[in-house]
Amino acid sequence: MYPESDDLSEYLDSDTIIDWRTPEVWQKARELTHGLPDEVAKARCLYEWVRDAIPHTNDAGLEVVTCTASEVLHHGTGICFAKSHLLGALLRAVNIPAGFCYQVLRLDPPIDNEPVLHGFNAIFLSSLDRWLRVDARGNTNGINAQFSITTEQLAFAMDPLADEFIYETIFATPVESVVNRLRMYKTRSELWLDLPQSL
Repeated sequence: MYPESDDLSEYLDSDTIIDWRTPEVWQKARELTHGLPDEVAKARCLYEWVRDAIPHTNDAGLEVVTCTASEVLHHGTGICFAKSHLLGALLRAVNIPAGFCYQVLRLDPPIDNEPVLHGFNAIFLSSLDRWLRVDARGNTNGINAQFSITTEQLAFAMDPLADEFIYETIFATPVESVVNRLRMYKTRSELWLDLPQSL
């Protein structure tokens, strides 16, 4: 994996989607990490909180479509992309560089063989001088994604024979195709019929 930019400051920016400068997002990041000793502890705490406390919209049977970090925090739910936006914002709010990663999966082979794009995060830990990929999608239905500085443990294993793969780029901002889809639909059911299949 490699960052699309060597300028780590780009992975700390606040913008219209990763809006960590909004008071609610900034305060939540500070509240969750208060008293934690170092960046690894803070990153783990924020990751586990988004993974466990913010349910995946489909798992929860909800219809709201969230996109920005503040929307995900306000509604308390999001699909994988939206949850990655919130996690990225919370990390950036405590000065930990965070980027966005994408994976192409087959939904339920061999029943549904259409590819679908999945989103998660990469975190730069300065104390380790390296990037770490984490997936805060939510551990339901046998998923067991974890924060680990030794062994990457994402939500979904890949089957190269099914043309599943991870894009190696760590993006500084969410990709346009994802943001456009999240902005286009009012309900999760509508979005589910038109999920992005690739970047």
